[in-house]
Amino acid sequence: MFLLDDHEVVRRGLRELLESEGDLEVVGEAGTAEEAYGRIPATTPNVAILDVRLPDGDGVEVCREIRSNHPEIACLMLTSFADDEALFSAIMAGAAGYLLKQVRGTDLVDGVRRVGRGESLLDPSLTARVLERLRQAPEPDELAGLTDQERRILDHITEGMTNRQIGEQLFLAEKTVKNYVSNVLAKLGMSRRSEAAAYAARLSERREHRDPHG
Repeated sequence: MFLLDDHEVVRRGLRELLESEGDLEVVGEAGTAEEAYGRIPATTPNVAILDVRLPDGDGVEVCREIRSNHPEIACLMLTSFADDEALFSAIMAGAAGYLLKQVRGTDLVDGVRRVGRGESLLDPSLTARVLERLRQAPEPDELAGLTDQERRILDHITEGMTNRQIGEQLFLAEKTVKNYVSNVLAKLGMSRRSEAAAYAARLSERREHRDPHG
């Protein structure tokens, strides 16, 4: 696995905890997002443990990038704060789990093993709380200005698909999808995929209430 945290003491503690298990090996580590972008693909871990808050970015963006280009790598977010927005962003970025740094060592080790097996650690009650908060948020302006293709891209973002997965679905190059995503966010006046996904989900839910029979 790979460790991303800006505190060397935290990384050292995580490494000692994990490698003391015998069956777990830390193949690399980084202290910044920039380092992680290069080192994670180079070391090909099956699990990447990512700190959410970094000096030059955030672990959620690292997760999104890694999951987009290397979907075989499971990402486990580790943070000091129970932040609903960060949790939802992590879900939309494709994270397999989200743990607080106060977690017991045995629970962390168990979590790493579980996401390594392809399981999800996302707590349904936390997820439900995030979605409820988003449902109560005020509605932005309508999605006027999006092309049909951009609407399809937005639909796939809402489903939590990575750029690579969207490209495979729509027979587009990954770079082309990335450009479409940038256009969609710009037109919606948003900076994050999670914002756009939440908006599209609310619109869909509202349409269903208006016309429950479709």
